[in-house]
Amino acid sequence: MQVEETPLKDCFLIKPTIFRDHRGIFLETYQRKRFAEISGIDEEFVQDNQSVSKYGVLRGMHYQKGGYAQTKIVRVIYGRVLDVVVDLRPDSPTFGQTHSVILDDENLHQLYVPKGFGHGFLTLSEKSVFAYKCDHYYTPGSEAGIIFNDPDLDIDWNFPERSMILSEKDKELPTFKEVFG
Repeated sequence: MQVEETPLKDCFLIKPTIFRDHRGIFLETYQRKRFAEISGIDEEFVQDNQSVSKYGVLRGMHYQKGGYAQTKIVRVIYGRVLDVVVDLRPDSPTFGQTHSVILDDENLHQLYVPKGFGHGFLTLSEKSVFAYKCDHYYTPGSEAGIIFNDPDLDIDWNFPERSMILSEKDKELPTFKEVFG
């Protein structure tokens, strides 16, 4: 396993070791002790989530507030997505900055998303199966988000907005300035 820093503080790209042979592949998607040794981060994950999305579905930009904030490790089981994070921690040197990465079933990379980050993804394949490993239980009253097309965040989704499929809730999310002034 390789763990690489991204441009955003405390956010890491995880590249698992993949064993390939004539039968297919095998990889260890997560091993707590090894991840802690490499990254210096030792999290206890308590909930796994999975979503299935069709081409053009954008989910985000979501986060949980306060004591219910979640650290996540996200990955694609099937398909291809553009995964985007934004640092929403006001005391962070990368506050308000975004980072995007392609996650797919070929590279099998994962993204470590720390507490205090907004997260979203756009499905670029016919279908995607997306998995989230979370260190805190989902709490409906603490969910929040920032609108995906926020002009201050200026996220390049590299996809026509008119072709995106969003939930009604995600279409109504506030802007970065409305939340953080």
